[in-house]
Amino acid sequence: MGNSLRGPKFWLWMIRKTDMKAMKIAGGIVAAIIAVAALLLTIGIPVGFMASTIERRVEHETGYRLAIKGSTRIALWPSPSITMSEVTLQVPTDEDAGNRLTIGSIRADMTLAGLWSGQPDITEIVIDRPVASIPLHRQRRPVAKATAAAPASGTANARDATIRRITVSDGTVTLFNTHDHVEDHIEGISVRAAVGADRHLSLDGNARAGSHPLTFNLTAPLPDSSQPGQAIPVQLSLEAPGLLQAPVSGKAEVRINGSTLRINNLSGAIGNGTFDGWALVDFADKPLVKLDLDCRRLAIAATAAQARSDDASAAWRNDDFELIGLNYVDGQLRLSADEFNVGSAHFAPAAIEASLESGKLNGRLSNVGAYGGKANGTVEIDASSDTPVYTIRGYLDGVRALPLLSSTAGFDKLDGKLQATIDVRSQGQSQQAMMSNLSGTVIANFSDGAIRGLNVAQMIRSLTSGTLSGWQEGQGKITDLSQLSASFRIDKGQANTADINLIGPLVKVTGGGTVDLGTQTLALHVEPKLVMTTEGQGRKSDQVAFGIPVVVDGPWTNPRIYPDISGILDDPDAAYARLKQLGKGLFAPGEPGSDNTAGDNSLDSLGAAIGNLIQQGLKASQGRNGTPNSPSAPDQNDLAKPDQNSRPMNDIMRQLFGR
Repeated sequence: MGNSLRGPKFWLWMIRKTDMKAMKIAGGIVAAIIAVAALLLTIGIPVGFMASTIERRVEHETGYRLAIKGSTRIALWPSPSITMSEVTLQVPTDEDAGNRLTIGSIRADMTLAGLWSGQPDITEIVIDRPVASIPLHRQRRPVAKATAAAPASGTANARDATIRRITVSDGTVTLFNTHDHVEDHIEGISVRAAVGADRHLSLDGNARAGSHPLTFNLTAPLPDSSQPGQAIPVQLSLEAPGLLQAPVSGKAEVRINGSTLRINNLSGAIGNGTFDGWALVDFADKPLVKLDLDCRRLAIAATAAQARSDDASAAWRNDDFELIGLNYVDGQLRLSADEFNVGSAHFAPAAIEASLESGKLNGRLSNVGAYGGKANGTVEIDASSDTPVYTIRGYLDGVRALPLLSSTAGFDKLDGKLQATIDVRSQGQSQQAMMSNLSGTVIANFSDGAIRGLNVAQMIRSLTSGTLSGWQEGQGKITDLSQLSASFRIDKGQANTADINLIGPLVKVTGGGTVDLGTQTLALHVEPKLVMTTEGQGRKSDQVAFGIPVVVDGPWTNPRIYPDISGILDDPDAAYARLKQLGKGLFAPGEPGSDNTAGDNSLDSLGAAIGNLIQQGLKASQGRNGTPNSPSAPDQNDLAKPDQNSRPMNDIMRQLFGR
C-alpha cells in the first residue's frame, strides 16, 4: 500500500505542487521588481556617476565650466526627466572672483520619443533659485571671449534639441564691486518663457529692484541659427510704478552681434505719449549705453528723496545719495519731448543732452519751456571720488514763479514773472552736506506778482504792539508786488545779500543780511516803508518811512520779527522825527493815534504805541524774548498786550508827542 502511494499519481501531485511553489516565488520576485521599479521611476534613480560626464560635456560644448555639487537623478515617470541640484556655472578664464551663476536646482522634462530618436524634445526646463553674480567695473577693458570646441562627430548638436518652455522662480541678480564695497540686488525674479508651434517666443516675468516692482512681457520669433546678426522683430511691454508714471509698450528690430545689442526702428508709447528712436548697448565688460529718443510726452516719477524735498519746511535729509552707480556704466543720451514731467514739475518743450563717462555726468538743457518762460543751463555731477561734486549753471527768463517753486520745492508763497541767473557749486554725500557746502552766486528778480498768505503792510503795523513770532500767515492775505529782487553771494552755505528790494502798491522794503542754507535760518535787517496810496511808488510824498530798521532772524519757517533798537540809539533826533511821522501810516482810520481820531488823545495814543514798540525792540535786542529756538519766546496772544515794564517808556513817549 505504501508503494502505491508513490505511484505515478503521487509524483504527478508532487510535480504540480512544486510548480505552484515556483510560480509563487517567481511571481513574488516580479512583484518586488515592479514595486522597486515603480518607486525608482517615481522618485528618480540616483546616477551620481553621470555628474562628471555632464560637466565635461557642457564645458566641451559651451566653453563654460559646470560644477554639480548636489545630487543628479533620472526619473522615467510620469515622463523622463533629469534633475540636478547645487549647480554652478562660470567662465574658466574669468579674472573676477565671484562672477558666476549658481542654481539651487534645475530639472529638464522630456518626451520618451525624443530620447529614442536621439533628438531631445524637452517639454520644460525648471530653474529654481538661480543667483547670477555680475561684477561692476569702473573702466572698460577687453574681455577674452571663451571659445567652444566643436562637438565630436556622431554626437547630437545642442541645436538639435527642442525646448518648449523655461520656467525660472525666485531668481536674483547680484551686482558687486569688491574694491568699492558695493553690492546691489534685483530680487524676486520670476520668468516664464514658452515657444509656440509658430516658433515664436513669449516671455513674461516680474522682479523687484530695491523697493520698485517691475513687470515685463516680450514676444519675438526665434532667430535662424544659420543667419547670425539677423534683425529680430521684438515687442515689449514694461510696468515700473516706482520709476515711470505710466506703462511702456514698444516694438523694435534687434540685432545681436557678439556683446553688442542694436535696437533700431524703436517706437512705442509711455501712457498716452508716443516715442521713437534708437538704442545701442555694449555689454562687454563695463556696459556702454547710447539712447536717442523723441517723445510726445514723457513722465518720470519722483524719487523718494525728491518727494521728501518737496516739503520746504522739512529739514535737509542726511541720507546718503546713491550716486556711486554712475561709475559702472558709460552712456550718451539725447532726449527731446513736447512735454516732459518729473514728479509734479512740468516742462514743455524739452531738449536734453547728457553724457556719462568714468563717473562724470554732464547734462545740458537747451531752451526748455518752463511755465511760460525759458530755461537754459548745465548740470555736472562728478561721482568718481568718495565725495560727489555738483556744479549747476542756469538762466531762467519769464518763468511763472508760483508753479515752478511749488512743483520743485514745495514753496507756494511767491508768484510773479521770474528772471534768475544761477552759478553754484557744492559737494557732499547728502542733502544736508550739499546745502551746507554750497558756494557761488544767485541773482533773482520777481515782477508783477504777489506774496501769498502774507500782508506785509499789516505786519509792519503789528510791530507797534510787540515782537512778531513767525510770518503771520493767514488764508486770504496777500501782498501785491511790482518787483522783488535780490542778489546773493554764497560761501559754504552762507548766502549774503545787501540789495533786497520789494516794491508794491502799498509797501516798500529794502535791506540785506544772511541766509544760512545749511541750518535754514535768517539774519536779515530790512527797512520797510508804507505807502498811503494804491497808485504805487510814483508819489514819494505819500511814502511814510517806518524809521527803525526791522530785524528778521531765526528759522526761515518761523522767524522773529522786531524793531532794531540800534536805529534809535544811533540817531535819536532823526528817529524821533520819523517816529512822529510814523503815526500817519501805521494806524488805519479810526484807530488810536490816527489823524482821524478826535481829541487831544491821538498823540498820546501814538506816543504810547511807539513807546511800546521801542520797548519791544530793546527787549528783543537784549534777548529777553528768548532766542529763535527758545521755548520762552512770547506767545502770539501776548504780543498785543503791552508789557508792564513798558509803561515808563510809554509815559515818556506820551509826553514827547503831547508837547
